[in-house]
Amino acid sequence: MTTTVAMRQVASFAGLVISAAILYFVLALPNHPAALAWDILLVFPLELPVILITLAVLPVQSRLTSVIRWSIVAFLALVSLFKLADFSTFSTYNRGFNPLVDMHLVPAAWNLATGSVGVVLAALAVVAIVVLFAGLVWAMWWATGRFTRLEPPVILRQVGAIAVVPCAVLAAAEIGNAMRAWVLPFDVPGAAFTTRVAVERVDMLSETVVRLRNFRAAAQDDPFADAAPLLDRIGARDVFLTYVESYGGASLTNPRYAPTHLATLERIEADLGRRGLAMRSGWLEAPIIGGQSWLSHATLAKGLWIPDHRTYGAALVSGRKSLFHLAQENGFETVAVMPAITLDWPESEFMGFDRVFAAKDLGYRGLPFNWVTMPDQFTLAAVDRLVRTPSDGAARRPVFAQIALISSHAPWTPVPDLVAWQDIGDGAIFNAVAQSGDPPEVVWRDRDRVRDQFRQAVDYSLRTVGDYAARLADDPPLMIVLGDHPPAFFVSEDEAMTVPIHVIGPPDLVDRFAGWAWREGMVPDAATPPMRMDRFRNRFLSTFSRAPVSP
Repeated sequence: MTTTVAMRQVASFAGLVISAAILYFVLALPNHPAALAWDILLVFPLELPVILITLAVLPVQSRLTSVIRWSIVAFLALVSLFKLADFSTFSTYNRGFNPLVDMHLVPAAWNLATGSVGVVLAALAVVAIVVLFAGLVWAMWWATGRFTRLEPPVILRQVGAIAVVPCAVLAAAEIGNAMRAWVLPFDVPGAAFTTRVAVERVDMLSETVVRLRNFRAAAQDDPFADAAPLLDRIGARDVFLTYVESYGGASLTNPRYAPTHLATLERIEADLGRRGLAMRSGWLEAPIIGGQSWLSHATLAKGLWIPDHRTYGAALVSGRKSLFHLAQENGFETVAVMPAITLDWPESEFMGFDRVFAAKDLGYRGLPFNWVTMPDQFTLAAVDRLVRTPSDGAARRPVFAQIALISSHAPWTPVPDLVAWQDIGDGAIFNAVAQSGDPPEVVWRDRDRVRDQFRQAVDYSLRTVGDYAARLADDPPLMIVLGDHPPAFFVSEDEAMTVPIHVIGPPDLVDRFAGWAWREGMVPDAATPPMRMDRFRNRFLSTFSRAPVSP
């Protein structure tokens, strides 16, 4: 009998240890991939004694105990979700998850996952995550239940009720110290990290509401809304605002990519220079990293800083004229060439485009390159066919176009190569390479291989742009070629939000950028500070307009 009691006591003690370990693990769980290491378990969670003592001193099987227990589990489950979401957004966008503006990333992540590894593997991953999270919630419920069933003596309950107060104060003090609200005169033996994540999330939501309010006010302040004439210094030339997907500063600074991409830019510079074209290059600071290209497109066109989806929606309905609205009002035909658009795009109505060419409108009949609907070379050939050459041969207005090149979009496999422009036809010539190489689910098992595919894909896009500019040298448009955003953080290995920008075209137009401190040629000066992308609109309008308005 004594042995049985002893075994029960050992089992009960073991259950308490396991329960505490579960809660310890949940509280220590990081929200950033850089923190994913065993030493995180050496940082003592200051919330743990608060939780355990509170559960232990509560009356057994009371309504109050059930409410507090449910509250603790719900709080830990919710913050764990935030941590997992942060883990994803830090890996891709180098920032934490904002529930007020980032919910649209969930379907976007699904689309990217299915395009990279297939629907079956993506669905299995989702099921695994749901099952694991449900298991974690159940484990927390079980663990808290072990401590609510304790029946310590009255004196221990009283001591515990008193002891929980300094434990909670210490946790609160550490949170304030970590968030720079104050500076403690001593080192705290641990961290209240999980509660801090929750506090930071509340601060984030509050700051977002204020930022959106200020943003709406700024959107109404537009010095170019009624100015005229605008863009008259461009004359009858076309303007092609051309985005290269995921083309960030790392392409020219990271040793993994720079040798390839710099050599390509230097070859382009030499070739275009021989053809009489001028070039200048600099840097812009993008509002995002790793994806959501439309935020950069809107930031540049609207002249407003648009780092998230909620701000994007506010910008669209603000009534502020985009660069394309103003070009439209001043004699240009405005066009969007968007090969990644495969569904309805109602937002285009707020951007000022006369015509929109989505994927189905470009005439591509070849095979897709996984997520990428068509190679960049076909997209630019379609620009010549559909935009620069009217089907009826009639005179046309100069074109102000936004062109999105997407061959350098993840999953970066397979990578096409240039073909003779006259052989492009309906795109079937690309079918062989579209079926070549390993599929994304194989390539993405190796991060170094993913990075090398990225290197090749961006290089293809740059070579395509250079070849296209050379083809148009006899009647050159003003080409503004820039990255939409840096690639995902694990690819760029750089926290900078910088993207290169190149201006290619007739010398008389390119020379107007001399005051922008951008270096001549296709390689920007590493010492040149980046200009925020939202400032491009007003400065461009001032540079190419006689209207007496300062940027």
